[in-house]
Amino acid sequence: MVDNPLVMAYMGDTIYEQYIREHLIRIGISKIGDLQQHSLEYVSANSQRKHLERLMNDNFLTEEELDIVKWGRNAKGAKTKHADIVTYRLATGLEALIGKLYFQGKKNRIDEIMKFIIGEE
Repeated sequence: MVDNPLVMAYMGDTIYEQYIREHLIRIGISKIGDLQQHSLEYVSANSQRKHLERLMNDNFLTEEELDIVKWGRNAKGAKTKHADIVTYRLATGLEALIGKLYFQGKKNRIDEIMKFIIGEE
């Protein structure tokens, strides 16, 4: 397996967004424009930073998971025009965590993290 934080973030982004889309559809949002608008509460870099900070402030992540977040956060990636660099890197750290957990076969832990993020804890 590739052990590159940006590759893990690439995969994590897909998994994260799938969870969010499924959640929004399950709660009854059925118009595409509404789905897109509500998804921004979760998938934008600013939202991901907010959710990551809440995970950290509530001590929800293990030390190993925090190390993965830092590993992803410190990766040198592309610049973004929609968020400041700190926000972008923190969002990348969250995505790297989700991707790494996926490749470690820790789907149950991803479920726990995503339930925390969407408020179903």
